[in-house]
Amino acid sequence: MEFEPLDVLDVTGALHRFHFMPGLHIADFMVRGRITWDENEDGRLPMLVIDGKEISWDQFGRMVAGFEGWQFRFEIRDRSEKI
Repeated sequence: MEFEPLDVLDVTGALHRFHFMPGLHIADFMVRGRITWDENEDGRLPMLVIDGKEISWDQFGRMVAGFEGWQFRFEIRDRSEKI
C-alpha cells in the first residue's frame, strides 16, 4: 500500500496547518506557549500564545478535540524558566 505525503502548509513549531483540514493542529503531541490577557474576554478567559500565534481557549479546545480519551499534563512554569 502506498501513502501520499501530507500536504502541510505550515510546519513551524508546535502547530501545523494542513490544506485538507481547517484550522491549526497540534504537531508531535507537545505544545509550549505563554498565557496572556485577552482583551476580547475582558479578563474572563486568558489568551494563549503558541509559536507566536494568539490562540483562544475555543481554538485550543478544537485542537485537542481529536485527542478525546487521551491523557495530558498541563504544567505552568515561571516565565523566567526556559521551556
